[in-house]
Amino acid sequence: MATLYFEDFTVGTTRSYGGYQVSKEEIIEFARRWDPQSFHVDEASALASVFGGLTASACHTFAISSVLTSRHPDVIKNVAALGFEEMRFPNPVRPGDRLSFASECIDRRESHSRPDVGIVTMRSTLANQDGRPVLTMKTSFMVAKRPRVE
Repeated sequence: MATLYFEDFTVGTTRSYGGYQVSKEEIIEFARRWDPQSFHVDEASALASVFGGLTASACHTFAISSVLTSRHPDVIKNVAALGFEEMRFPNPVRPGDRLSFASECIDRRESHSRPDVGIVTMRSTLANQDGRPVLTMKTSFMVAKRPRVE
C-alpha cells in the first residue's frame, strides 16, 4: 500500500482498479432508490425498452467506478474533485457483468493559486468482462504535494 502525492503522477502512467460483479438485485435496489426508471427496476419493461433487458443506471455505473477507486490499496492524497468531463456510457451494464476500472494520467500541472497541491487529469474507462467500455470519462482533481521533510 502506497500513499500517492502529486509528484507520483506522470503523464502516460496507468493504474488498474480491480473488479466488481454486478447482480440483478443490486441493479434493481440501486435504481429503486436513486433512478427508478422502468428499464432499471422492472424486467418486463426493460425487455420492451431500447435496451432489450435490465440495465444499471448511469448513476449506479459511475458509483461503481468510484468504489473501485476507493478500494485500491494505493491511497491518493486527493484534496478535491474539480470536474468530470466527456462522461459517456457507450454500452449498458447488465446483471452478471464483471466490471474493471483503469485510468491513465493525461496531464498534470502545478496549481497557480495553491502551492501545496497540483492538478491531475485522468482518462478513465470502466469496462465489462468482454473489454467493452460501459463508462468513459476525463477527470481532473487536486492532489496534495508530498510534505517537505526538514
